[in-house]
Amino acid sequence: MRSIFLRGRLGLGVSLGVVFLVISACSMQKPVSNVETSKNNQKAAEARVAPRPAQDAEPVRIDYLTPLSEIVSPEIYVYKEKRRLYVIQSSTLVRDYPVGLGFHPTGDKEREGDGRTPEGDFLVCQKHASNRFHKSLGLNYPGRKHAERAFFAGVLSPPEFKDILVAYERKTTPPWHTKLGGQIYIHGAGAQRDWTQGCVALYNSDIDELFEIASMGTPVHIRP
Repeated sequence: MRSIFLRGRLGLGVSLGVVFLVISACSMQKPVSNVETSKNNQKAAEARVAPRPAQDAEPVRIDYLTPLSEIVSPEIYVYKEKRRLYVIQSSTLVRDYPVGLGFHPTGDKEREGDGRTPEGDFLVCQKHASNRFHKSLGLNYPGRKHAERAFFAGVLSPPEFKDILVAYERKTTPPWHTKLGGQIYIHGAGAQRDWTQGCVALYNSDIDELFEIASMGTPVHIRP
């Protein structure tokens, strides 16, 4: 009888020890405050909405209330799949506009008339305050990447290839009448659908803002 009694007490002690360890482990977890939960939710929302620079170096904050006069060193990002144009300054998203693209929007531009909006890194090389598309910002397409691909495919002649490379190095307007096409603009006249020959189209009220924000040499990154 004594042996059975001892075994019973030993079993009860082990069970209580397990319960104590479980309770202790739970009590050691750091509680999450309401402030931390709010911050985490805000970061998650920003991660969903805000784009990343090409290097994905750091998260992008959002501040759509930044006055136009304070946007002095912007970079423009166009995400074709999202149909959005973002203006970023110092890792802060300061403007966000819907866009329309070329009538064949998928893929990089390869030739004149293919209806594709080019992908890559460009600069604003022209500004037109009044034309049939309201206002427009010209991009220095074709650049080095497009020229090299076309030259080695036999699409460009050596002089055409050289002229494009020279314009790229000088950050000026490249030849726009080769088989690669040209005259790629960010312009107005509506973002309701993909309708351009390869340009990026905004609503007129949005291009009014962007025209004031952007200057000659403003970087423009167009992503798939």
